[in-house]
Amino acid sequence: MSTHGDVDNAPGQLSDAAAERFAAVVSSVRANVATVIKGKPAVIDLALVCFFAEGHLLIEDVPGVGKTLLARALAASIDASWHRVQFTPDLLPSDVTGVTIYHQATTRFEFHPGPVFGNIVLADEINRASPRTQSALLEVMEERQVTVDGVSHPVPRPFMVIATQNPIDMDGTYPLPEAQLDRFLARTAMGYPDHRAELEILFGQNGVSPQDRLRPVLSLADAAAMVTAVHRVHASAEVCDYLLQIVGATRRLAEVRLPVSPRGSVSLLRAARSRALTLGRTFVTPEDVKALASPVLAHRLVLSPDAELAGQTPEAVLDRAIGAVPVPHQGPQR
Repeated sequence: MSTHGDVDNAPGQLSDAAAERFAAVVSSVRANVATVIKGKPAVIDLALVCFFAEGHLLIEDVPGVGKTLLARALAASIDASWHRVQFTPDLLPSDVTGVTIYHQATTRFEFHPGPVFGNIVLADEINRASPRTQSALLEVMEERQVTVDGVSHPVPRPFMVIATQNPIDMDGTYPLPEAQLDRFLARTAMGYPDHRAELEILFGQNGVSPQDRLRPVLSLADAAAMVTAVHRVHASAEVCDYLLQIVGATRRLAEVRLPVSPRGSVSLLRAARSRALTLGRTFVTPEDVKALASPVLAHRLVLSPDAELAGQTPEAVLDRAIGAVPVPHQGPQR
């Protein structure tokens, strides 16, 4: 389904008709992914919000719940290139970003791109690589480019990193530094499927891999145009003030040692804009901010030692902060 005519003509706010067509396209992608990822509509929705916001997603969960499958299904539904990198302790930064090789026949250096040059990159078990290798992702996650030997190479757009890590088996792992966590737009967990969803998974095992049956429902060019459209979603002063009050509340809590940074504020607004458009709206509501506050902000909080010893979680602390901020009245958006 083509969307270029709707998102590229005018630099101003999107029309209601364009937003409705956007939502219809997203619904098709959502339904396509849901044929493979059973019983996880909230996780699929968050992945789509991240993709169209051109943000990165961190999935923390145990093996076998569909983390890799989600990345593959999303790429297959959008006709995007996808690469998988298995992070291990011996993985080198050049194994991720690429390397410059001298060719004696041509007497020239040529850059050979690494697996990070894809539209959707799965960094599987990212916390098993050394901090040096993890840091190889910092530039590309923020600036959408890789610098090797002083030369910058842009990655394909749209660009999204989906990283996974197992929160239970911590042997041989390296904790992700705060600077890297801050570059993930959102964090979530797949969770186990319910009985009905797992029954569908069992009946679907007929010798054919589920993702092999997927066909693209959105071209990459149209997906890129839709990513651009997200920036044109209107966010009122009241909604932005509400967002900043939530962020500001994290900076006043005694339980929080490292609160949300300005990058977190920008990320939450970008995600809220994306959510609004996936639902067919041209404007952000306080509900968009509230619904995404936990997945976008919780992983950016570092609790004090006393709070951790008391068994508190960033999500619980953030919920208290959100509850203390009054929700603004939603007035006219035009």
